[in-house]
Amino acid sequence: MLSCNFFIHTAKAQQTQIRGFVDVDAAFADNKTSFSFGEQDLFITSDVSDRISFLGETVFKYSASSPTLFDVSMERVVIKINFTGNHNLLIGKHHTPVNYWNDTYHHGRVFFPTIYRPLLFSENIIPLHTTGISFSGHDLGKLKFGYDFMLGNGIGSGDVTDNDKFKSFTASVHFKPMKNLRIGGSFYNDIISKGSRKPHSNELLAQEIKQQLITGSVSFFNRKFEFLCEGTYAMNKSDSTGSASDLALYSYAGYRMFNRLVPYVRFDYLNYEANEIYYYNDNTKAFVGGIRYEINYLAVIKIEYQYTKYEKMAHSNTVSAQFAIGF
Repeated sequence: MLSCNFFIHTAKAQQTQIRGFVDVDAAFADNKTSFSFGEQDLFITSDVSDRISFLGETVFKYSASSPTLFDVSMERVVIKINFTGNHNLLIGKHHTPVNYWNDTYHHGRVFFPTIYRPLLFSENIIPLHTTGISFSGHDLGKLKFGYDFMLGNGIGSGDVTDNDKFKSFTASVHFKPMKNLRIGGSFYNDIISKGSRKPHSNELLAQEIKQQLITGSVSFFNRKFEFLCEGTYAMNKSDSTGSASDLALYSYAGYRMFNRLVPYVRFDYLNYEANEIYYYNDNTKAFVGGIRYEINYLAVIKIEYQYTKYEKMAHSNTVSAQFAIGF
């Protein structure tokens, strides 16, 4: 009888949900059209007890460097322990809470307001993931204040070991002074060790770099208007080149028409100092204009045009289309 009661209580406590997301894409660039498979995202959540829950996110995606041409990536593995009210302890691999986009949108492209992430993501300006431990709170007080304090493996490290003795530290806060409006800011500090790989390059760092990131964001989403603006001020310091300060920002705006149709625009801006040695140093501006049609909340079609102006490389024009679904 005791055994039966145990399994009855277990069944009542545990509530596991498995969801999936996938997108297929087409792009016209360099006088040719290419069709592509985007990402297949497996999203698992489970309530283990009334205070302990689990979130797992695994992505299957194309990779030219993989022998099978496809990679399996463990994007998030998080155990959350609610210790009081809206305050939680989280352990595992997280999306680093450095800005609104990275903290809000997972890999299900059906929820993205645009087809692609802003350029500061593709150029690796911010650390997308951190494996470690964090304290988090949300919807506190009249201003619905929220916070995240995280300690974890730094840039250049893996999911199971750190490549040096230093730990990355993230402090993020936000508040919601009125309905649909969120204002936030964050600070990130890390030491990128000698021998770490540079973004977009097989080149290894010849010396360590002390990195600090300061990010601010403003978002407003209601039934008609969508607005999101974020900027990151990056400071990379090395013994040989001194300090380099870089600025990466984007601004997005959309307006809902006929309930399901959302025309939108986005502007991206990346500016590097001449002595920058960690990021790929190429000042870039981009303009994106598109239309998003929401068949329902789990099926979305997007068509957009992007013009990208580089300082060192040739300018690019790309027309893209995407069909993203959740299942």
